[in-house]
Amino acid sequence: MASLSRRILTRCKHLKFARFSSTSANIITSDFKDVEIPKKTIHQFFYDEITNYTNFTAVECAVTGRKYTYGQIRQKCRNLSKNVRKKLKLKQNDVVAILLPNIPEYPIAVLGLMESGILVTSLNPIYTSEEIARQMKDANVKAVITTIESVQIVKAANALNKINLPVIAVQTQSGQTCPPETIKFDEMVDVEVDMPDIVIDNVHDTAFLPYSSGTTGLPKGVDLSHYNIVGNIKQTTSKEMKFLTHATESYQDCMPAVLPFFHIYGFTITLLQGLVHGAKLVTLPKFTPELYTDVLKKNKITLIIAAPPLVLFLSAHPLVKKEYMANLKAVMSGAAPLGASDEERFLEKVGGNVEISQGYGLTETSPVVSMISQQLKDKFNCTGSIGGPIPNTQMKLVAIDDATGTPLGPNQQGELFVKGPQVMKGYFNKPKETEEVFQDGWFKTGDLMYYNEDNLFFVTDRLKELIKVKGFQVAPAELEEILRSVPNVSDAAVIGIPHPLSGEVPRAYIVPKPNAKLNEEEIKATVAERVAPYKQLKGGIEIVAAIPKNATGKILRRQLKLEYLEKNA
Repeated sequence: MASLSRRILTRCKHLKFARFSSTSANIITSDFKDVEIPKKTIHQFFYDEITNYTNFTAVECAVTGRKYTYGQIRQKCRNLSKNVRKKLKLKQNDVVAILLPNIPEYPIAVLGLMESGILVTSLNPIYTSEEIARQMKDANVKAVITTIESVQIVKAANALNKINLPVIAVQTQSGQTCPPETIKFDEMVDVEVDMPDIVIDNVHDTAFLPYSSGTTGLPKGVDLSHYNIVGNIKQTTSKEMKFLTHATESYQDCMPAVLPFFHIYGFTITLLQGLVHGAKLVTLPKFTPELYTDVLKKNKITLIIAAPPLVLFLSAHPLVKKEYMANLKAVMSGAAPLGASDEERFLEKVGGNVEISQGYGLTETSPVVSMISQQLKDKFNCTGSIGGPIPNTQMKLVAIDDATGTPLGPNQQGELFVKGPQVMKGYFNKPKETEEVFQDGWFKTGDLMYYNEDNLFFVTDRLKELIKVKGFQVAPAELEEILRSVPNVSDAAVIGIPHPLSGEVPRAYIVPKPNAKLNEEEIKATVAERVAPYKQLKGGIEIVAAIPKNATGKILRRQLKLEYLEKNA
């Protein structure tokens, strides 16, 4: 999944009662041995890992039942990597956008493009044409892979950008016809062509460009290298925190894949982690209670990767039966904190030895920074902690606006700075924004924390301005830009306010032009036409005389939020 992507990462069976170490000057390192990170590209790392289970099912669609083995994925990736170069004349370091839900073709598209040296940027399938066009333009996209159902919205985005990019269309249902002027995905992955392989010598080359709002502003491409992502996979599968088991002739992990692959958490932890271990991923293009329950019922699920709302669903929904989770070993709940009482309710439902632990990460860190096991939480009575650094990672806290970067000691609140192989190269083609989030090689997360005497970290607040709705990022600046384009609106500011189900929802403060009258429902409808549903103004609209700003004109969103919380305490 930019962003505070808080990860509750589980099955840390071996994270016994270790605590985390403080090196010199309050810089916290992992107690676990550093791991060796292979100098391989993502696709080569995957291909090397799957040699022992090429005949195992890798991905299966929960809706249609279509599926691919690991061997089939390997061959289709090779064909795609050559066909995009031969038929579309794409070159190494070009950018291709993937606008797909969680379907079996997703790993073929991603790994095949990477094998050809192409950079992949991921798009949310529920984006509007305006949102798609903005990201395509910012990333300088050269082609798009999407489903037949989404071809028209991609063409609408092309029209907004006044371009005509090639569109490769995936058939998700039998009997579907490819729209005119599109290329069949099957023709790109099933047709062998005679072309030399591309050799990527530098594992520090960019591989993946998910978008994040960072600490402020509009969404930006997060420049993640092959080394970043392979590194994070190795860090989170070290023996102390391994949550997946490599497939054998007699055993294969199985998990529902519902967390979106376009988000860094779903991409690295569900898709890539699952595949390099030979797991079977049952893909759900969209969550519905009936479909998800059907997946649990029909498959021997051993691992569930989730967000808190899904854990609550599993705990409380009458469709979910205890016997459907008889083989379950672990649950990962990410994108927001999972409360202790919610954990307890889930464990009461499933029984057995299912393990749950918490952690923390961001899009800019590929995503995982820290983890904690259930055993550590119990031993140190530290419910709510995000744990300590994973292998090869350093963490320190720095006082707000301290330009020296001096680390703070225990029980002092400061901004979290991170170092490690998983930290991004920077924001894509945005040197100024990149410079703003690094200090002497440390990445500034924008999250406020403290750590205790056991060197366990706790999140207390967020310096960054982004809003988190059910784990998805919403950039206030994006909504403000739309609001200021509405007739009779002079100025606008957007904040996130607490919501019991979504975590946060956007709330707008609007200054009307002189003598103008504003219709709140019309404004909400205008915004709804231009953004995905989770970005809509479900926190309401307040008409104000002025937007609070500092001397340089920066909106004081924290002030607005504090005023809202005081009024609604």
